[in-house]
Amino acid sequence: MAEKVDRRVRKTKAQLRAGLARLMQKKSIKEITVKELVEEVDINRSTFYLHYTDIYQMLESVEGELMDEITHLIADYPLDPLNNKESSYPFIEQIFTILDNNKDICIALLGKNGDMAFVNRIEKLIAETVLHRLSIKLPKDNRDIEYAYAFCLNGCVGMIKTWLSSDNQESTQHMAELTHKLIDNTTHMYLEQALR
Repeated sequence: MAEKVDRRVRKTKAQLRAGLARLMQKKSIKEITVKELVEEVDINRSTFYLHYTDIYQMLESVEGELMDEITHLIADYPLDPLNNKESSYPFIEQIFTILDNNKDICIALLGKNGDMAFVNRIEKLIAETVLHRLSIKLPKDNRDIEYAYAFCLNGCVGMIKTWLSSDNQESTQHMAELTHKLIDNTTHMYLEQALR
């Protein structure tokens, strides 16, 4: 019986999340009401309030789940930007898998009505890992690595937005390979010059 309840809860939360993603593609989170969301997904308001206190708490919960996935990914696939494909490729591929599995909400979060504060938190989490490892190998006064990293990161975010919104979406493996090549070429070329 508990499994049936869990399945129902998961299904309801998935419906609410999909509805929120659709609404966020049209309007700001500030403009979305609980009434509008429950009408969008055809459930009762009381069902919504069984799971969330309001729209903001629901968005925070959804973002928290995504953040947890990425945090676990960083723990499972430690990034070493000074190593090559063995280190970063599996991480990049898993990032694209997470994005693909959460496509609807990721499109909404990265879109014009999205939550850039959340995107910035993910960027900061990854940056702390990567930049820390790079700074060990580089002279302390070399800030150029921060600029090179920002260049790669912003390029990746733009590529992800384009990929997620594409009608004929390439596979996660294809996107991981392309991303890895672009980042690898940029960082290795930069590091070769910086370490001379």
